[in-house]
This record gives sequence, structure tokens and C-alpha cells, in this order.
Amino acid sequence: MTTVANYVGTLISSAGFSWLTAFTILVIIYVYSHYAFASVTAHISAMYAAFLSVATVVGTPPLLAAIALAALSNIMIPLTHYGGGAAPILYGAGFVSQNKWWQLGFIITTVNLIIWLGIGSMWWHIIGFW
Repeated sequence: MTTVANYVGTLISSAGFSWLTAFTILVIIYVYSHYAFASVTAHISAMYAAFLSVATVVGTPPLLAAIALAALSNIMIPLTHYGGGAAPILYGAGFVSQNKWWQLGFIITTVNLIIWLGIGSMWWHIIGFW
């Protein structure tokens, strides 16, 4: 995994992105790739360590990357009707159609992502977290 992280990190760094831009791109890919996983556990198990490694290779402060990816692992849960928690039960009971769930899940996740990356990152910067 270290070799892949170094390769991808070098690739992203050679594109000329700052660590903040590179980390933002990594976060967006990390969150929205949840559509491809059957559960939050599977997603985190498969991607957290790899994305954390790449984030540190591109220059993201390690503690910031670790906490941000961990927190954003919760924000992606509403994306799908099979993603986590009570979602399969609520969907299976017929309260919400799949199309409506994916539509609302995308909106909720996007709003939360904007709040966390926008306001949250400014706050973390003000308190000296990065």
C-alpha cells in the first residue's frame, strides 16, 4: 500500500496541486465513492488507510487528514439506501423509493461536505489545527 500511496501522491503532486487542493479532491473521491460499496465498514476498510497515505504523501498534515477522513466517513452514510445503520430497514419498509433516497442522500451529503470543508476547515485553521 505504501508504494501505491507514494505513486499516487507523486502523481497528484506533479500535477502542481497544493496539498489543500489535492486533499479536497481526495476527500470528494473518498466520500462519493461510497456508492460503490455495500456498507460503510467495507468502504472504510478498503479505502481509509490508502487515502490517508496518499493525503500525507501530498503534504496534508497527518492529524488533519486522519480526523477529516474519519469524520467524513460518517457524512457519506446517507448516500445510499444500503450504506449503513437503519437505512436498509427504512428502505425495506417502503418509506422512501430508491430514486428519492439517492437524490436526497446526494443533497444531504453535498451540503454536509460543503459545511465540513468550507466552514469546518476555516474553523480548524483559526484554532491552529493546520
